Amino acid sequence: MQNLRLCVIHNVMKKEIHPQYYPDAVIACACGNKIKTGSTVKSVHVEICSACHPFFTGNKKIIDTAGRVEKFKARQAKATPKTAKVKVKTVKK
Repeated sequence: MQNLRLCVIHNVMKKEIHPQYYPDAVIACACGNKIKTGSTVKSVHVEICSACHPFFTGNKKIIDTAGRVEKFKARQAKATPKTAKVKVKTVKK
């Protein structure tokens, strides 16, 4: 039989390669909501959070980025509805 050797590793993580961890980091939303969490960044600023996002609040609100909704509505208004042409057969007597 082979001799089995147990390796004990005391320092699994390498030193000085990991970013600084902030246990009291703050996420600030544009609506004024602030969330405290842990992160490698001291503070984060976001536009939409769970307190103001339409999916979580249940409000139907269009979140427009760079006029995309207006562009879509303009294209929709410009497009003409396509209707199928129906051929009418006349019966000769």
